[in-house]
Amino acid sequence: MAEHRIPRSAPTHRRWDVAIPPVVFAQPGDLVVAETDDFAAGQIQRDSPASALLDVDFDLIYPLAGPIHVAGAEPGDAVAIEIVGFDLPDWGWACIIPGFGLLPPGEFTEPVLRIFDLADGDTTELCPGVRIPIEPFCGSTGVPGAGMHDVPIPPPHAGGGNIDCRHLTAGTTLYLPVGVEGGLISLGDAHAAQGDGEVAISGIECAMTTTLRVDVVKGMTIPAPQLRRPAGSLTSRVDAGGWFATTGVETDLMEASRSAVRAMIDHLVRERGLSREDAYILCSLAGDLKITEVVDAPMWMVGCFVPDAVFVT
Repeated sequence: MAEHRIPRSAPTHRRWDVAIPPVVFAQPGDLVVAETDDFAAGQIQRDSPASALLDVDFDLIYPLAGPIHVAGAEPGDAVAIEIVGFDLPDWGWACIIPGFGLLPPGEFTEPVLRIFDLADGDTTELCPGVRIPIEPFCGSTGVPGAGMHDVPIPPPHAGGGNIDCRHLTAGTTLYLPVGVEGGLISLGDAHAAQGDGEVAISGIECAMTTTLRVDVVKGMTIPAPQLRRPAGSLTSRVDAGGWFATTGVETDLMEASRSAVRAMIDHLVRERGLSREDAYILCSLAGDLKITEVVDAPMWMVGCFVPDAVFVT
């Protein structure tokens, strides 16, 4: 078993394209250690004002490390990507950018930037009395589909990509359908924390060093990403210990999601004393959107769950 390293100085790419040459040629079972920048490619610094969010050059976002060619991976197989671990930097950031996120731009009209200390234990402070569990993962991990050329990183596709799945923490294995020889795995867009839904557009964005073990599952034909987490490898999130949920009931799942988040923002402002901006960011960092009911047409229900453990007494 060999170990390969992709340094931050290595070439990156911002498109899914089967013609991009691999930067690593790995054998099944090899480790790959990849250093990545945040999704904004370092355009937001620790001392940046919130107004810097409005000046982000979107041509530079989503720099991905890779591709990683895995020997023996062929169409009709799956690549297995075991998430071995992460090394975090000292800080990260989250934001609200008008015009982006689940809620319409008229509800949050000014940019908001929050900076987080990631060097102070297993949690980080959003605002006084609110601490977010640090549970790192890569928001974008994927392979290009057959014939894919010059395709933007988001939205997700059958080969993964910008799936922003917070469950891809250490101990999880991600399976992706191979579209071309070698699979051509790429990764980036690291988050130190995020809730299901990422409703305000960001997790805690940061640079990251990610260690993967790559493998090939011959004949595993799957239509889209699949995940496995073995028993006993739970994350540090303690939402099983208590939570508060709001719901949205609408004829459209997106509107139900928005209604649930709006209700949670109102609850956090009223009962927890948060500002509306911090409440929205908290929903993005630690709140989980769950489809709770889809069987009674024409109304669908979505819940927004926030764990009690983020509130420090």
